[in-house]
Amino acid sequence: MANLKRTGFAVVGALCLAAAGGYFYLDQASRDGARAAASSTARPAVPVTVALAVARDVPVYLRGLGNVQAYKTVAVKSRVDGQIVKISFEEGQDVKVGDPLFQIDPRPFQAMLDQAQANLKKDEAQLEGAQLDLDRYAKLVPTGFQSKQSYDQQKATVDSLRAAIQSDKAQIDNAKLNLAYADIRAPIDGRTGQRLVDLGNLIQANQNTTLVTITQIKPIYVNFTVPQYANHNLRKNQAKSPLTVVAYSADDSYKLAEGELTLVDNQIDTQTGTLRLKATFANTDEKLWPGEFVNVHLQLAVRKDAVTVPQRAVMQGAAGPYAYVIKPNNTAERRAIEVEATQDGISVIGKGIAVGEKVVVDGQYRLSNDSPVRIDQPSATAPAATESGRKS
Repeated sequence: MANLKRTGFAVVGALCLAAAGGYFYLDQASRDGARAAASSTARPAVPVTVALAVARDVPVYLRGLGNVQAYKTVAVKSRVDGQIVKISFEEGQDVKVGDPLFQIDPRPFQAMLDQAQANLKKDEAQLEGAQLDLDRYAKLVPTGFQSKQSYDQQKATVDSLRAAIQSDKAQIDNAKLNLAYADIRAPIDGRTGQRLVDLGNLIQANQNTTLVTITQIKPIYVNFTVPQYANHNLRKNQAKSPLTVVAYSADDSYKLAEGELTLVDNQIDTQTGTLRLKATFANTDEKLWPGEFVNVHLQLAVRKDAVTVPQRAVMQGAAGPYAYVIKPNNTAERRAIEVEATQDGISVIGKGIAVGEKVVVDGQYRLSNDSPVRIDQPSATAPAATESGRKS
């Protein structure tokens, strides 16, 4: 009987322990499930970099492809025949008006000048003697000691000698001119190019041989074209004040020079639908070079207090451009925007973002709407905008 009681107590104890263990297991499983559910619903914060949308005055630019043209270009040629006996410049040298370049052997031209001067003296002496005879004939004709025919013949001789003297003077001037042409000098300020003849070469003027080319690059021109639809606004704004033109490198990566629009062509090219323009640049630093292709930005106006953000903040989606804006609760909002212009890393926002709002510039590829964010760096103002191109 005692053994039976002990056995019963043992069974009851075992049942109690089993019940307690089951309760502990169920309670632990419930807690683990709750933690798992909480961890599955709480999304981790995405690290991002942000910038502030700021208001600024942004220039409105019209773009075109341009070609640099020398302000003046002269192909230096000889106007007389002869042998080159002297070269007074180096290739690529800057020269001024009147600087010596070449000298053609001057001796034949000097000899012609001396001969013309001698003929002049001879004819002047003959004219002096003929004039004395004419004066004597004039006194003798009334007395009958000289005939009127002799007087007329002598007068013709005097007139012929006077004409000869005029011819001698013209020949002297021509000889002096040829002698001066033998000394070839720079006709403009500029820079010499490659020398196309060497010392000792025989030059013939009728062969039209170029000796060297001189180009003036200070100032300098840039010819470029813009679409014809810009014609009206362009001329309207030019009438108010001179328009600024900025030349950029061929890859549009850096600024070369700033000049002024000086020519709007008088007609539109009907084949291309473009308008030809010309700008003048001082080019004191010689960053523009004849024949170079450049990107031209023509400033038409200035947008006042435009909303701007870094270009990196603008994303492209199927429905158009958008950006992620940080809300006060540190979550991201995907917002559709309207981009009016983009230039030099700055986007001008027409709609969708207000001044002072924070936009994501790095890390947006991991974001979705209402994603929590962690700002890794302090809010920064967008870099200064220098230009804004037209909307593409």
